[in-house]
Amino acid sequence: MELVYSWLKEYVDVNLPIVDLAHSLTMLGMEVEKVRLVGLPKPEGKNTGITFHGLAWDPEKFVVARVDKVMPHPNADRLVLCQLFDGKEELTVLTGAPNLFPYKGKGQLDQPLKVAYAREGAKLYDGHKPGHVLTTLKRMKIRGVESFSMICSEKELGISEEHEGVIILDNTAPEGTPLVDYMGDAVFEIAILPNMVHCANVIGVAREVAAYLNKPLKFPDTALPAGGTPIKEKISIEITNNELNTRFVVGLLQGVKAQPSPYWVRYRLQLAGMRPINSIVDATNYVMLEAGEPLHAFDYDILVKRAGGKSPTIITRTPKKGEKIITLDEVERELDDFTELVCDTSGPLSLAGVMGGLESEVSDQTTNVLLEGASWNFINIRKTVASQRLKSEASYRFARNVHPALAETGVRLGLQRMTAWSGGEIADGLADVYPTPRVDPIVTISEADVERLLGVHIKAKKIAALLERLEFKCTVKNDLVNAQSPAYRTDIGEAVIGKADVIEEVARLYGFDKIPPTRLQAELPPQRGNTAEERDRLVQDTLASLGLQEVISYRLTSPEAEQRPYPADSQPETLHYVEIQNPISVDKRVLRRSLLASVLEALERNIRQRERLTLFEIGPVFLPKKEELLPNEPFRLAVALSGLRHPNAWDTKTPVNLDFFDLKGIIEALLQALHIDEYTFVIDSHASFHPGKCALLTIGKEKIGWLGELHPKVIENYGFLEAPVLAADLDLELLCTFSPKDFIAAPLAVYPPIIEDLAMIVPEETSSAEIEKVIYASGGFLLKQVELFDIFRGEQIGEGKKSTAYRLTYQAPNRTLTDKDVGKLRVRIIKQLEKELNAKVRKAD
Repeated sequence: MELVYSWLKEYVDVNLPIVDLAHSLTMLGMEVEKVRLVGLPKPEGKNTGITFHGLAWDPEKFVVARVDKVMPHPNADRLVLCQLFDGKEELTVLTGAPNLFPYKGKGQLDQPLKVAYAREGAKLYDGHKPGHVLTTLKRMKIRGVESFSMICSEKELGISEEHEGVIILDNTAPEGTPLVDYMGDAVFEIAILPNMVHCANVIGVAREVAAYLNKPLKFPDTALPAGGTPIKEKISIEITNNELNTRFVVGLLQGVKAQPSPYWVRYRLQLAGMRPINSIVDATNYVMLEAGEPLHAFDYDILVKRAGGKSPTIITRTPKKGEKIITLDEVERELDDFTELVCDTSGPLSLAGVMGGLESEVSDQTTNVLLEGASWNFINIRKTVASQRLKSEASYRFARNVHPALAETGVRLGLQRMTAWSGGEIADGLADVYPTPRVDPIVTISEADVERLLGVHIKAKKIAALLERLEFKCTVKNDLVNAQSPAYRTDIGEAVIGKADVIEEVARLYGFDKIPPTRLQAELPPQRGNTAEERDRLVQDTLASLGLQEVISYRLTSPEAEQRPYPADSQPETLHYVEIQNPISVDKRVLRRSLLASVLEALERNIRQRERLTLFEIGPVFLPKKEELLPNEPFRLAVALSGLRHPNAWDTKTPVNLDFFDLKGIIEALLQALHIDEYTFVIDSHASFHPGKCALLTIGKEKIGWLGELHPKVIENYGFLEAPVLAADLDLELLCTFSPKDFIAAPLAVYPPIIEDLAMIVPEETSSAEIEKVIYASGGFLLKQVELFDIFRGEQIGEGKKSTAYRLTYQAPNRTLTDKDVGKLRVRIIKQLEKELNAKVRKAD
């Protein structure tokens, strides 16, 4: 939110320096992120960490001036000469401002113009260059006429980006006055917390500042003049759903004329980030920024026409089937069945609380205005904004729950502003439908409650006095305070939550900086390890040490994205997902069931940036359970690899791509880090993986997951490069159950090993895992390692058979082994291989 300093001072006497005010606002819970200075010099002294920026106007160089004549330039069609009085002397000033061309050749003006004037030597922004480029006014000749000063545009003064025309001030501006004294200002950029929508307006902030400084709040008079046509004869209102539309208030202004608003109004709106349009629309925006109630103006004559010349009826309802509306941004919108609308008997007029409809908008020809202020269900507004992807200043406020009492206040202030700036007569009374008035909660707190939460003792009367500054209605009985929430707050809860809310208000006004620090009375709880976190950290560290990069993806996805890791002709049957009721986008409407899809998407997005890319992700998946609210959330591990095994280099003749065994080696290294020894890789098939290049990791009877090279038909679903893509999808939670909590660490052996090779011919279907299992079982504790280093198939071996060669390492912890020791073990191993696997051990040549 952008808070204009001069606007704030209309409602509370603030005598604090700007730096101190910024600090006070931050202490009140409205963090000031930076301050934009408009004409004011940068404050000196305190370093609060707040950024100040803007152009300072030298009081001697920038003044209010009066233009009496506008004459044509003798040598240029697009330039004019202005006879100007700057408070000291009469001057002739050259300008090319388009908004002075209507006066060209007129000479003496019917009414003098008041302008912002910069004298020779003034430093300002160059209005013809992009951005903010400082320049200094110097004397020069332009088309034969000497120029040494200028009438300024808003861009040149740092007010806005507008530079097509010069500033024409209100006629009441006193010529000769330093411009910084007349319109110098500061704009505080404030971060408004979601529960503080009551501060998203000038009066709301002024109320907080007045309470903090213990000064009175100058609330504007909301009385309307009596007389005029009774509004009951002109309009009727019908609310069809009290839960979606709590209150609806309208007023009528007849005989208005849309025209430019006074400059001070346009100036404030621009400083606050709003674009001035005309005096009618500006009044609605001004009141929204002033009081916090978004208003909407309808062209009343259009409503009468839609009603067939009769008095219109305003209806708030949800849409009928197939109904559409064209909003002010000229977009035709299809409506959800939950969307609340403002309608008449002919159809929709606006998206309630979000944006008006194009057909009934006010224009320069509007003469009668129906002004609406209402209260809408904030949850429904959020749903509408998300569904329509349409944000507005109105929806920003309504989506945070504006109090229904502000509807009447806003309409009254809006009618006052409109009649002041656009003329016209206000109809007698307001049409106000408020079926179920809001009951503001009453919360009881005690001195002990305050001391328990804040650590400081405050008397009950003092507590009540602080709350009453914020317009809480309080009664005190002994050490208890009964506080009723004021009619502008919707963030005060009831019971226990309400106590915390009210005590927070006490803390804000008492001053967070006045609450002394206290030590914890209770002992710190014993430190206990977080098994799940330690597990994840071990896996992350292990994979990162192997050169993989971790990715973290959204848990929200779409069923279409989850189908990509499967061939088009092998899609799994319809899967059930945990669905999001109010998704932020179409591609994030369900919770994921697989990590593999997200890791492959990350690989697809980044594979063209690297010669080699190795990724992994750890996280939960969400599997719905029948007839249960919450899903299962098992943790899984997904790995994806692609690219070169080694980087390209001058000595690399033929680059080699990563393959299945690189992936298998990574998984084995992870298993070793988890101290899991009894595992098996079994040849298997899976729809996502290439036939013959897929394995199932099992431990005992449990299936941990699959790994392998992606199926060619899966590759077609992605934009990968030509290199094979390897992937693994493992049940990490199940895998870690096999990781022992305790394990034995043995010292390094100091005696040398004996290493020998063992080759054998076995049936083709015999797996290496089966062979290694027999060798380890036969070799006993002296056999430390069995490593496959060669596989051979050929005519010499015979059809249906293969030759495998293993390197065996023997080592004793307490002595040096002899050939005799190893020979006995070798004989036993060979016998078992022949007996159990029908192996034929090959003798060395």
